[in-house]
Amino acid sequence: MTEKTIIEFKEVSKIYNGKPAVDSINLNIQEGEFITILGTSGSGKTTTLKMINRLLEPSSGQIFFEGKELSSLDAVALRRSIGYVVQQIGLFPHMTVFDNIATVPKLLGWSKEQITQTVRSHLDLVQLPFDEYSKRYPSELSGGQQQRIGVARALAADPDLMLFDEPFGAIDAITRSDLQDELLRIHKKLQDKTFIFITHDIYEAFKLGTRVVIMDEGKICQFDKPERIIQKPQTAFVEKLIATAKVQGKMWEESHD
Repeated sequence: MTEKTIIEFKEVSKIYNGKPAVDSINLNIQEGEFITILGTSGSGKTTTLKMINRLLEPSSGQIFFEGKELSSLDAVALRRSIGYVVQQIGLFPHMTVFDNIATVPKLLGWSKEQITQTVRSHLDLVQLPFDEYSKRYPSELSGGQQQRIGVARALAADPDLMLFDEPFGAIDAITRSDLQDELLRIHKKLQDKTFIFITHDIYEAFKLGTRVVIMDEGKICQFDKPERIIQKPQTAFVEKLIATAKVQGKMWEESHD
């Protein structure tokens, strides 16, 4: 199968008050990949993500989406064509699950039949039965169920690209692990969709990512498959990150022997 580039960064920087939040990064992401971007607070990972759907504009450099420069595209139309899931979820509290998922299809002028079919299929995709959940309100859902609805809503307009900004950060460990497994299952089922997922958790990044971007102080330290990063860390920062994760993992194993 021929590889198709869906997102490309060319020497992209974002400057705040004279200091680069993102510093001359180059990035090439292929269709169908599950990319995780790993970094500490202030590393530039969220800024990088927000430049993809033009919530932020780069100070310099170029970003391409499916071969077209982002600055040449209508920002509102672009955002409607890209799924976006955040930690705060952002479900509309006064709207049912059905209407939350149907938000973008309605804006795009889809027929009632198309919308109903889409809501039903996407609730099925996130394993929440239509008859049981479509008429509920967000307040009637658990945190994990709300995140599933957030994913269904982001996928409803059939975007080629999905962006996730630390969506599981505020969820308990058991639910978080279940949602990670769910997301991997969804990505595998959809195949041609590209997922870009921001996290500060190395275990989450390596579990989810087909390739992992590691960022520090606005720069990309390494971009590779998880196993290659573990085997051959390319910078002192990445080496320290891997070593810390190994120590934590070893401490956990020893304390539970």
